[in-house]
Amino acid sequence: MNKEIAAMNKKFSPSNDASIAIFERLESEVRGYIRSFPILFDRGVGTTLIGADGREYLDFFAGAGALNYGHNNPAFKKPLLDYIERDGIVHGLDLATSAKKAFIEAFEHYILKPRGLTYKLQFTGPTGTNAVEAALKLARLVTGRANIVAFTNAFHGVSAGSLAATGNKKYRSAAGYPVSHVAFLPYDGYLGASVDTLDYFEKLLNDPSSGLDKPAAVILEAVQGEGGINPASFKWLQRLRDLTAKHGILMILDDIQAGVGRTGQFFSFEAAKIVPDIVTLSKSLSAIGTPMSLVLLKPELDIWSPGAHSGTFRGNNLAFVTARVALETYWADTKFEEEIARKSAILAEELKSIAEDFPSLGLTLRGRGLMYGLVSQKHRSLAVQIAGEALRRGLVIETCGGRSEVLKFLVALTITEADLRRGLSIVRESIGAVQDHMEKNPVETAVDLEVDA
Repeated sequence: MNKEIAAMNKKFSPSNDASIAIFERLESEVRGYIRSFPILFDRGVGTTLIGADGREYLDFFAGAGALNYGHNNPAFKKPLLDYIERDGIVHGLDLATSAKKAFIEAFEHYILKPRGLTYKLQFTGPTGTNAVEAALKLARLVTGRANIVAFTNAFHGVSAGSLAATGNKKYRSAAGYPVSHVAFLPYDGYLGASVDTLDYFEKLLNDPSSGLDKPAAVILEAVQGEGGINPASFKWLQRLRDLTAKHGILMILDDIQAGVGRTGQFFSFEAAKIVPDIVTLSKSLSAIGTPMSLVLLKPELDIWSPGAHSGTFRGNNLAFVTARVALETYWADTKFEEEIARKSAILAEELKSIAEDFPSLGLTLRGRGLMYGLVSQKHRSLAVQIAGEALRRGLVIETCGGRSEVLKFLVALTITEADLRRGLSIVRESIGAVQDHMEKNPVETAVDLEVDA
């Protein structure tokens, strides 16, 4: 039998064709992004993805926000390879390692101290939802209260606790059982620009007959990502911070997608001049795409007993190496923030121009930093059609929002101006092609119109 297995293994060699049939045959139906981008990708360099067939694609997706510094950034590759070559600790649970120590020192020096922050660091399991689970658990432990307030269109992850605070019906229904202990309130702008939704929240908090159990915490994104690129105003964030402080409610700021420079500064809440009680980070924190998550918590909240919240992969030392280098390379001064601001202005200006050039599509834009969305409430599938057309033209870009109605611009923060403008030109061409198709197929377009309930 052993000879037969050896012979079989000797004959086996990985397929070098560009087919994705094996994924359709063997991978679970739960797979998602491969359906939007049915391509066998082989390499990534900067803001370019390269298929197994050699075709190049400009990347406006950035690993759903996990690649803020681009693919295989050369600033990180050599330090990582050097660390592996010298047999540096790869798996360390929560043991003290030199890689972890260096990251903590760099995070304090480049991020916490310049911003006057005194957070303690908790390393959780490898993904963003692990950090959210820890934050929710800690808030309940500290306050002795079970209820959490989240907001419409929120996305905080798909494990049980995080899913309970996620608004999207698709994800919630996949749980297979009711998710609970979370009350949803309208996010900023949900009821229109003229309505301050915090009036409702304040009324509920002050009315003993409102039916709202006093929450342990409020969890929110300063800019909602998966929910449709919805930025909260600074005034709204400041008022929410004041309300939570007044009522003894912890504020958890989920900065998993909008953090690490995505909105222009390292934290998405900096511009609003607020300090949350707890912050969750992940995605681009490791800088190179390896899994890493982190919870920042005020020192007085650190009531964990040793090992009370554990996890085998809460010590990804390869991630610590590249995360440290990213802090040293990009966050030692304000030059990177200034570069993001310059590219943000280009992105916003070009998207505004695109929206104006296609008035019949009813396009609007929203966002900040290098996190923008182009949305049409008029045609429910427009964003999906544009993304599909863009892929055919060599641009990878995704959609978001409850109905996938938002074309989501999540470019690498390190993208060159030339590539940014080239990608926007492809978007413009793709919108034009979709509009031409709609005009030639009026019956199909009429079915596609969004019908207001």
